Amino acid sequence: MARSRFNEVEEKDKKPISKVSAKNVRKILGFILPYKGTFITGFIFLILSGLTSMTFPFIAGQLVDSVQNVFKNWSRNEIALGMFGVLIFQATFSYLRVELFTRVSEKAMRDIRIKLYSKMMALPIPFIEQRRVGELTSRLTSDVTQLQDILSFTLAEFVRQITTVVLGICIIFWVSAKLSLVMLSAFPFIVTGGVVFGKFIRKLSKKVTDDLAGANTVAEESLQSIHSVKAFTNESYEVSRYYTVLQHVVGNSLKAARYRGMFISFVILSVFGGIVLVLWYGLGLVEANELTIGKLVSFILYTTFIAAAAGGLGDLYGQIQKTIGASERIIEIIETEDELEAQLKNPALSKDPVVGFIEFDNVRFAYPSRPEVEVLQGLNLTIKPGQKIALVGQSGAGKSTIVQLLMRYYQIKEGGIRLDGKSIENIDIQHLRHNIGIVPQEVLLFGGSIEENIRYGKPEATRAEIEEAAQKANAWEFISSFPEGLETRVGERGIKLSGGQRQRIAIARAILKDPAILVLDEATSSLDSESERLVQDALDKLMENRTTIIIAHRLATVRKADRIFVIQKGVITEEGSHLDLLDEENGLYSRLVKMQFETEA
Repeated sequence: MARSRFNEVEEKDKKPISKVSAKNVRKILGFILPYKGTFITGFIFLILSGLTSMTFPFIAGQLVDSVQNVFKNWSRNEIALGMFGVLIFQATFSYLRVELFTRVSEKAMRDIRIKLYSKMMALPIPFIEQRRVGELTSRLTSDVTQLQDILSFTLAEFVRQITTVVLGICIIFWVSAKLSLVMLSAFPFIVTGGVVFGKFIRKLSKKVTDDLAGANTVAEESLQSIHSVKAFTNESYEVSRYYTVLQHVVGNSLKAARYRGMFISFVILSVFGGIVLVLWYGLGLVEANELTIGKLVSFILYTTFIAAAAGGLGDLYGQIQKTIGASERIIEIIETEDELEAQLKNPALSKDPVVGFIEFDNVRFAYPSRPEVEVLQGLNLTIKPGQKIALVGQSGAGKSTIVQLLMRYYQIKEGGIRLDGKSIENIDIQHLRHNIGIVPQEVLLFGGSIEENIRYGKPEATRAEIEEAAQKANAWEFISSFPEGLETRVGERGIKLSGGQRQRIAIARAILKDPAILVLDEATSSLDSESERLVQDALDKLMENRTTIIIAHRLATVRKADRIFVIQKGVITEEGSHLDLLDEENGLYSRLVKMQFETEA
């Protein structure tokens, strides 16, 4: 499975240059416009660096000819000093080029990451659900890093190598057209060999990467399920799985190494054989007085420069193709319409204070991932301001879906949802969600401190407000028992805290948010008796004077609700108080209560 996912990504990595891809690259390059002055200056130093490097072989040839008094304008010492001067200039230009391009790329990539992350935060839930979290984070990491590489190194090198090849060929033809034709005649064989060997090496390298991805998947699965591994005493089995995959890595790596070895041998024979050929023919031209020794040295150095530059162009072009693929994936996300952009189409969005009067009018809905399965089938529901209602029913009946639609996580298929008499489509989406607080069954805390997690409900809250919220949530007692108090780190996903402690942190967060509408989604279902008592007491305080929706499987927690709605197959089949519904002996609620108490007994 890991291997197939990797292959899928690998296929997308390299994209041919087309009008569409060029357009996407231009959009990405638009991020460097604020720094165009620095970029242009860096490009100037790039050209100067390339030009100074191309003068080096020429001056080296003059140095050789000065020994034989062929070149009489300057002495050997003067020419040598000139070479050092060229090297100093080239080193300075190269440093400035690297410094300026890095400055531009770092700032541009920061802007791209901010833009991309901001877009991800604003994208609708269905878009996020259709993609793996790893895929989205990969856009922020590997894809942006590829763009950074091309701006800071690849693009500059590509331009420099092409300049070296074109200018170098022009110079060697100026030095000796005959010798240039001899040298260039060997190029087709070198290029053909490079393509053939490169194809096999890339294929084997890809297999190695695939196998490593498989090995990483085995390790990741084993570590994530370490409790199951140890419970079934399968440590040796997991090590065996990991070893088997690594054996494939070793086998393919050795094959790739053999091809690389043969390729290196081929390059050595081809390049040095070409140099021998050039030397042999060039010395013949020297004997015939058609060429000086110095010019032959210059020619060989230029040939080396050209060969090195031409050899690197393939890899650089491959990097550019990968960057095109990365830019397409980034632009795809950046240009996706997010929730905030979508609501700009409605200029009359309300931000009026929320009272908490909720109405579902004949709502029909199916999740985008399962359009053929209608979860809500004409649901009608009315919740009065300040009323505490409970939604009960079997799993999959649509209880949590009602809350998700109220939060506008999804678009309904038919019907309407109103809040205080206004369609939720006409209410500012952030204002709507700001007025709804949720205490979920599985509380996932951020990995920072307790204070940071409580403050998440109101980022501008003071320390005193946070402490007050913790006290109301019955959380202050255990928080103050920690040596670091509110500064205590909760660990990844809150793993250092117990279930009851995490739940009370979530309640404190909701208290700090002070929403008009409160949603309790199985908030006490997984707690022990003592923790449940403390959490329930905190919830009772939280529910005061606000519209509350309680979702529960444990029916003992909904007895105090003003009204209970029983949902079955996407519609409300029963409603009333706890006692009223118990009187209906053949009703679903009555049966569920009896079954639950019999199970607990």
